[in-house]
Amino acid sequence: MGFRSFVAGIIWRVIGVLLLVFGIVYTFLLEESLILTVIFCLLLTAMTTNLIAFVTTTNRKITRFLESIRYSDFSSTFTKDSKLGKSFRELNLSFNEVIEAFKKTRAEKEEQMLFFQIMIQHINTGILSFDSKGRIGVINGAAKQLLQIHQFKDIYDLGKLSTDLLTSVVNLKPGESFSINIRSDLHLNVQSAAFKMEGNSWTLISFQNIKTELQKNELQAWQNLTKVLRHEIMNSMTPIASLANSLGTILEEDILEKDDGTLELERECYLDLSEGLGTISKRSTGLVDFVNAYRDYTNIPQPVLSKVSVKQLFDNCHVLLKEELTKSGISLSIQVNPPGLEISADQELIQMILINLIKNARESMALAENRAIILSARLDSQSNPIIEVTDHGEGIVPEALERIFVPFYTTKKTGSGIGLAISRQIMNLHQGTLEVQSTLGKKTSFLLRFG
Repeated sequence: MGFRSFVAGIIWRVIGVLLLVFGIVYTFLLEESLILTVIFCLLLTAMTTNLIAFVTTTNRKITRFLESIRYSDFSSTFTKDSKLGKSFRELNLSFNEVIEAFKKTRAEKEEQMLFFQIMIQHINTGILSFDSKGRIGVINGAAKQLLQIHQFKDIYDLGKLSTDLLTSVVNLKPGESFSINIRSDLHLNVQSAAFKMEGNSWTLISFQNIKTELQKNELQAWQNLTKVLRHEIMNSMTPIASLANSLGTILEEDILEKDDGTLELERECYLDLSEGLGTISKRSTGLVDFVNAYRDYTNIPQPVLSKVSVKQLFDNCHVLLKEELTKSGISLSIQVNPPGLEISADQELIQMILINLIKNARESMALAENRAIILSARLDSQSNPIIEVTDHGEGIVPEALERIFVPFYTTKKTGSGIGLAISRQIMNLHQGTLEVQSTLGKKTSFLLRFG
């Protein structure tokens, strides 16, 4: 039995089978010995079984290897058959290397999984996953602390906290987000993502309490508003108070009392009083205009959306501003691609934005050589409409680009600083944006992006 090759083992067993067959024939036909014949038959059966088992060694080995992979049993080793020859030793070595590689990969995945679990449990953002049947997969400590739901069996337990929150989460599409005010101390920002695991569809939800951030932003907004109001009011009230005090002094020092008891003003005193009262009147009117501008900014109506032809919208603006632009020697070019482009918008509000932008462009082109304003519309890469108002005027200095949309900020001597702020707020109400791009002395473009 000391054969060291697979082929030699097969040859030895085949010779044994042939000898046993010869022995059966010899004892049965010549010796007529039934006992020897039975013995040889039993030996032939055993030898044949051994031959089959020996030949199928490779199949059994491969089967055992595949089962080890299938059931993640990496404790198996393949070394016992190395005596069968070089090819078997190489096969055993390959099997062992593959199993070792699987074992290493599995260990790395387990380490990564442990790391992710620890990381998920330690981040401040609430994380929760659920499958298509609503069963909870992962939920971290931050989510439990935010939601305050003690027994979380499935996603529908969110209804214990807020039915509106549950409805919004269930209907949330992958990649979308929303915010919802649950109570005075809990305002959640919720984001969604989708993934597949083991053939099942899963939804990953992240929760974050933005109440503190909202309060900070609200406080900052009020502080900024207070600064603006204080600046404008003090700019008007300080000279008014000073003039009123000066006029009082003039009346005390320069008024004359006649013999009959009547009062008389010298002409110079009269002129001073007239000029002072005129200045007070102008400053008071300016303060009233400022208050009215603030009222306009804070009382923009909700847009009434409808399908609006962009070409028709542009034509309306052209008709309204044609005479004014002609007097300034400025042409208005209209470009719409595709020609039948439509937007979902409030036509009056969007027209108000375009008129304001075209007027601003006209004012910026007082010294420009290229006296043309381009009013264009197109679709972006996501097929969302973009309207663009472009001029080749003096441009906007970089330090002003970030501030031109701030209410009451203006670079004009006569401007109120409210037009662009109102325009951006209108676009926000349309779920869109208003952006500006400018190259000083060359070109300025305002872009209305519709979602």
